[in-house]
Order: sequence, then C-alpha cells, then structure tokens
Amino acid sequence: MSEYFNEIKKIKYEGPTSKNALSFKFYDPEKIVLGKTMKEQLPFGMAWWHALCNSGSDIFGAATADKTFGAAPGTMDHARAKVDVGFEFMEKLGIDYFCFHDADLVPEASDIKETNRRLDEITDYILEKMKITGIKCMWGTANLTNNPRYMNGAASSNSADVYCFVAAQVKKVLDLTVKLGGKGYVFWGGREGYETLLNTDIKFEQDNIANLMRMAVEYGRKIGFTGDFYIEPKPKEPMKHQYDYDAATAIGFLKQYGLDKDFKLNIESNHATLAGHSFQHDLRISAINGMLGSIDANQGDLFLGWDTDHFSSNVYDTTMCMYEIIKAGGLTGGLNFDAKNRRPSYTKEDMFYGFILAMDAFALGLIKAAKMIEDGRIDSFIQERYQSYGSGIGAEITSKKATLESLSAYAENLGAPALPGSGSQEMLESIINTILFS
Repeated sequence: MSEYFNEIKKIKYEGPTSKNALSFKFYDPEKIVLGKTMKEQLPFGMAWWHALCNSGSDIFGAATADKTFGAAPGTMDHARAKVDVGFEFMEKLGIDYFCFHDADLVPEASDIKETNRRLDEITDYILEKMKITGIKCMWGTANLTNNPRYMNGAASSNSADVYCFVAAQVKKVLDLTVKLGGKGYVFWGGREGYETLLNTDIKFEQDNIANLMRMAVEYGRKIGFTGDFYIEPKPKEPMKHQYDYDAATAIGFLKQYGLDKDFKLNIESNHATLAGHSFQHDLRISAINGMLGSIDANQGDLFLGWDTDHFSSNVYDTTMCMYEIIKAGGLTGGLNFDAKNRRPSYTKEDMFYGFILAMDAFALGLIKAAKMIEDGRIDSFIQERYQSYGSGIGAEITSKKATLESLSAYAENLGAPALPGSGSQEMLESIINTILFS
C-alpha cells in the first residue's frame, strides 16, 4: 500500500516557539528528564479502536471522518488497510506501542471459528509490520460490550452460553497478545454491572466475573504470558451501576477474590472524573496499593456526563499524572491514547493534531512533575505535616505498640489538644502554579 499520509512527514521536535502545527513543541524524545529520556519516561501507545476505527459517528449523527482507508468496510482488505495506515501513523509520530480489541482488528463473522481464522491472518500481517518497524504491542483486550449478546453483561451475564462465548473470546485474545508480545491483558467491564436489583443477583454475577479472571490467569500463565492482567475501572455508561466503579472498588474486588497477585489497574482519566475523583486520586490509590500498571491517557468534558475521550490538553492534570507515575517508579504498561478527535475534526491532519496535542501535554507534564520533585517543597511540607508521629506517642501509634487503654490514658493527661497544623492548601497551590507557569 502506498503512503496514506503522503503529504505529512515524520513529526519532529521544533520547540515551543515553533508555529508549525505538525511539530512537537515539548516532546523531545531524546531529552533527559530525571536520568531517563522522554521516550523512556513516556511509553506512548495508539488505541487501535479510536485512531483507526472511530469515524466520528455518535447517537445524534452519522460519521464525519473517512476511516475506510480506500477499502470496503467489513472486509479483510479493510483490516489490512488499517494495519498499513496504523503503522505508518505510528512511525510518523514516533509512537512505539499499540493496544487493540479483537473487534478492532477484523470484522466479526457469524462463526467464531471463522472470526478466529481472520484474527490469525491479520495478526500474522501485524507481526510482519512489527518486525520491520520495531513497534510493539502494549496490551490486548476482548470487546465484550458491543455485540447484542452482551446486553446483560459478559462474564456477569445471566446466560451460561454467553459466558462460554466470553471465555472463548478472552482465550483467543490472550493467544494473540502472547503472539504479538504484549505486556498486558485488560479486562474492561463495559457491561459488567446492572440496571436494577429487581432482576439481579450481584454476588452470583461477581463470583462469575472473578471465576473468569481466575481461568484467564491460569490459561495465560500456561501459554507463557508473563505480563500483568489489568482491570480498567469505570463508574457508569453503559450500565447504571458498574462493578469496577473506581480504583478502590476494583482493588477491593481483586483482593476479595485473591486475584491481586496477578492483576494491576489500567487507570483512565475520563473514568476517574466520571466517578467523582480526580485523575491523580485514582493513580495514587492504585500506587499505594502496588497496583498502578498502565494508563488510558485522555480527559473528559466537565460539562458532559459521559465518556467523551478527549485528547489530553490539561497540563495541570498531566503534571499530576506524571508526578504519581514518577513517585511510583514508572508503569508496567504505558500511556495509551484512548482518545478520539472531536466530530468536526475529521481530516487526516486532525488525526496528527490530536496526538501532537496529547504527547506535548504529557511531555510538559513530565517536565513540570520533575521540577516539583526537584523543588522539594511539596514533599517537605507533607513530611513535616505528619512529624508528630515520628516520636513519643505518635511513634507508639505507628509502631503498633499503643493500645486503646494507653492512648486513652495519654489523652486524659493531655488536656485539650492544640489545633493540628495548617493544611496551607492555598500556599501549596501557589507553589504548583509557580512551577507550572514560571
């Protein structure tokens, strides 16, 4: 296939003063930040589904972007065209990874055996491209939400036949993930939840979800998958009550069912905000539990109550994201751009503009997060704020030597305690603004 983006050259770093829209202003792959190159610190990934499949259609209107790439939709020719275009796109942006659902790669057949044959054929072709370009697979996942058979959930379905079909899809995508050398496998419970308790046995459904995950781990390890399994929390849409509501809920579920040794979390910014949290919150909760694995890098629209998947532009959020990643020692997965152009942004150039925006936003976030750490005032303030636990009665509490009786006796002799130290939130936010904008 000839170049699809023949008028667009490889995107290069030109610096913040450049007026060239098709250039990076902050993402300099070889720039050293905290001892590593930006490319190492920012393992970017392309989401197959948005970049190559999303054509701008929504519930209110038809497609605006042409994602046929010169082939008839619903054919294997189209599947191969997406591979050609996808690898050209990633090469021109300097992106090293991709993520996929099974349904993104090939059109589903009426017979799962034929679907699997198509998947084998297209992943053979993807492997050829990977060997030529050096581009790698970050993670794979099964699409267990779009097909009508999943109207009542996938692993949470009330139908044993549907459950078996779920298992077959998961098995195949695990096979493909190993074949492509993927670092992870994601469970995104798009319909794992319920609409009403009048027809739902929550414990039965959650037991079945955990059982499928257990089987997936056993099978994955048997075929040589050494990476992490991920849960991607999401609070709502399409189900009213989803079982993987947020990071804390997903971690509790994993620990309840003894899955926490094999699973980490894939945190999406837009999902965190839909749950009423900041992106930084779910990253921190994951990190302190040793479960920060991978990230779906995007952002939502605070004026809209659904998963809009904008490309990241909020540098405050990307700075706090990178701060958490650096503090946690990095990711086992990467930064996958689960993001799509807005419906009126439908040209070939717009595809690049979206990725350039987000890659620059995370590069700037990395630079500013490094400055926060090097500045040291935030860390020093937090350490000082809890200094009362460093000696005396505080040390007895943290060492677990204290009892209710000993603490009660201490309180009786203390009289009225002084007010705790100020949180100084406004001062700290001023520090952040100074670091961000100086």
